[in-house]
Amino acid sequence: MTKLEAIIQPNRFEVVKQALIDIGVEGMTISEVRGHGRQKGHKESYRGGEYSVDLLPKVKLELVLQDNLVHSAVDTILKTAATGKIGDGKIFLYKVEEAIRIRNQERGAAAV
Repeated sequence: MTKLEAIIQPNRFEVVKQALIDIGVEGMTISEVRGHGRQKGHKESYRGGEYSVDLLPKVKLELVLQDNLVHSAVDTILKTAATGKIGDGKIFLYKVEEAIRIRNQERGAAAV
């Protein structure tokens, strides 16, 4: 099993979510997060004053997938989340040693 974490633009979330469901991803955890990468935020004006917005809103998707689904999930996110502009996000992959469903103690792929 592999844990996939993707940080994406909030306006791309619905498209990404639906595309993942379409390829057979059954569960995901979503968090609204703030952060920055190379773009380091931007400056905005409010009532004549300029201020820096250095932590930009993003959406974090977390999925634990069977290994045979990882490649297609990564490709799906790359295709649907990309705008070609700085700040599109990142994907991180981690190996998962074990998963346990609390309700009935199922383990491994059955618990996911």
